[in-house]
Parts: sequence; structure tokens; C-alpha cells
Amino acid sequence: MNWREITTLEEWEDILAKSSERGQVILKHSTTCPVSANALHEYEDYLKGAPNQEVDFTLVKVIESRPVSNKIAEDLSVKHESPQIIYVKDKAKYWTASHWSVTKAHMAAVLD
Repeated sequence: MNWREITTLEEWEDILAKSSERGQVILKHSTTCPVSANALHEYEDYLKGAPNQEVDFTLVKVIESRPVSNKIAEDLSVKHESPQIIYVKDKAKYWTASHWSVTKAHMAAVLD
């Protein structure tokens, strides 16, 4: 399974709406941060295994798509951090983790 990158506010609005039907996982990723590079590696490792098939996986590059990143924080009332993973259900934050807590094991514990 792969993740999909979003870059527009319209794509974010679609994901937020879809969260009423199926879970949505967003990874907020900074392309300049080594901790974020590690989180991306963990995210991809989780997806290479047997990820939850009832969930869609998305990536937002926080520097390149700052308006989207900011809107996610605003809509979900989640303080922006990166790297940050957010599980969205029913248009609300269900779970979030950031920095070194973004691990394959942590994702599996919550999502599986």
C-alpha cells in the first residue's frame, strides 16, 4: 500500500469529508528535518507490511504545502508539529503522535 501526497486545500477538504466514511491517516513531513526523514521511513515500513485496509494514507510536506499543513492544524485543533502523524475519524482527530513517537510499532498498535 502507498501513501498519496496532497498539496491543495481542496484535497484536504476531500480527505476530511472522507473521514466520515473511513479512517484517514496524515503524515506531516518536513523535507529538511532528519527526525522527519526517520518518521517517513517508519511510515513507509508500516505500509510495506499489512497496513489497515480500512484506512487511507496521506503525506503533507509542511514546507512546500504550508497552507494545507496550517489548515489541518486549524480544522483538527491540533498544535502543528513535524513530523506528526494524525489519525482522523468522523472529521476529528482520533490520535496523534509526533517526533520520535512516529514509529511503525506505534502505528500498528493504534491502527491494527
